[in-house]
Amino acid sequence: PHSVPLVSPQVGSYRDISNESLSLFRLLEPQIEILVLGTGDRVERLHPTVLKQMRECGIAVEVQDTPNACATFNFLTSEKRLAAAGLIPP
Repeated sequence: PHSVPLVSPQVGSYRDISNESLSLFRLLEPQIEILVLGTGDRVERLHPTVLKQMRECGIAVEVQDTPNACATFNFLTSEKRLAAAGLIPP
């Protein structure tokens, strides 16, 4: 039987960002080049293993405050980059 990974989009703050919460982004086809994460009002540090696992999957991660993350995502898509965004409201 084909197993489907559990995808949990329940992220209320940057503390909830984990390998599991980012699993959806690793499943996207075509594979994204860069994931832009907006962590609310300020830039927050993510656990290094979360960033490392994304890099090992070939996905760069850019962590910014949410308003700047929106601008970065819009710029990347205007440049035809394969990008996705995970945004926590400020």
